[in-house]
Amino acid sequence: MGEQDKGYSAGSILLTFLMGAVVGAGVALLVAPKTGEETRKRIKELADDAKEKAEEYIEQVKGKATTYIEKGKDILEKEKALLSDYVDKGKEFVEKEKSVISKAVEAGKEAYEKEKKA
Repeated sequence: MGEQDKGYSAGSILLTFLMGAVVGAGVALLVAPKTGEETRKRIKELADDAKEKAEEYIEQVKGKATTYIEKGKDILEKEKALLSDYVDKGKEFVEKEKSVISKAVEAGKEAYEKEKKA
């Protein structure tokens, strides 16, 4: 898992692991003078072992992914609430300023009308 933190993806690490297992099994078969039955048994053991390790690794990745997804959801909810608060404050500000501007426009109209009559 430490390699993933250095920028390697889970897929590349898993693929590397599986390729290493296959190469290792092949080398073991070439250098070990055993009967066919013993060789098949050993291949099955190696394949089972590789499968178990891959499944463990997948579970670890799923666990980390779930944790990161949950953290992301929490952050998103907090940011959403904060943004909603900013929007509400923005609306209040606009309404207040709109009222001030409306009053200023009305005062301007009244002043214009007074000047017009005078």
